[in-house]
Amino acid sequence: MKFLSQLISGISLGSIYSLIALGYTMVYGIAKMLNFAHGDVIMIGAFVIYTACVTADLPPVIGVLIAIVFCTVLGMTIERFAYKPLRQAASLAVLITAIGVSYFLQNMALLIFGSDTKQFSSVVSVKPLRLAGGNLIISGETIVTIIVSVIIMVCLYLFVNKSKPGKAMLAVSEDKGAAQLMGINVNAMIALTFAIGSGLAAVAGALLCSAYPALSPYTGAMPGIKAFVAAVFGGIGSIPGAMIGGILLGVIENLSKGYISSQLSDAIVFAVLIIVLLVKPTGIMGKKLNEKV
Repeated sequence: MKFLSQLISGISLGSIYSLIALGYTMVYGIAKMLNFAHGDVIMIGAFVIYTACVTADLPPVIGVLIAIVFCTVLGMTIERFAYKPLRQAASLAVLITAIGVSYFLQNMALLIFGSDTKQFSSVVSVKPLRLAGGNLIISGETIVTIIVSVIIMVCLYLFVNKSKPGKAMLAVSEDKGAAQLMGINVNAMIALTFAIGSGLAAVAGALLCSAYPALSPYTGAMPGIKAFVAAVFGGIGSIPGAMIGGILLGVIENLSKGYISSQLSDAIVFAVLIIVLLVKPTGIMGKKLNEKV
């Protein structure tokens, strides 16, 4: 029963990593850049919900919707002023800029909210599910997290592969120059990618802080790094890969904490990633790209 409980908790944690990883994998797949400020957008979204629900006393649903809108606008603003001028720059310049944006968001949160850890009230009102005569209890946060993550992944996959904007995004990911010649607005597609990824970050922030009710300016740092690991694990650029990588990462981390050592769980996660990349460098669902020289 303990194993089953650890497994379900791991799937729940992995579902949160998957939501965050979707933001990484979409931005990399379309814009071919790593947005290391993504974890801090999660933190900003959680603070918006905290402010809306605690300070303004709004219902949790309204707080989450406000956070989604705010983070969507924030993501597009970051792309417009921080990343768009570096469209033709070297990858290292973009990476350093992303790290700079990350520190900027953390320090803005420190100035506004202070360094004290806030107690975050769960936005989930679903009652826990009791199974096996009450020996196995699945929290409402776990149920909602898994369901929401699956729905978002399916909707995002259908959007990218079936809708006109989604197909335009795929064209941009294949060849920006050719897509532009075909009349596709490349800048608009990249901005849309950041908007979707940042909106998902707000949802991830709500679910993360509901499951682990502590909020500080550094809340998004480690989950952001682990979600990036999940994206690489599953095959960065692949939406199903991000989902699979996130869930596997969450399960491995939780089982490591439960059966090996809570102090070594992070090391085990990264060790598994190294082994996977040694065997399959493109990740579980990544595709090998042959570049013409």
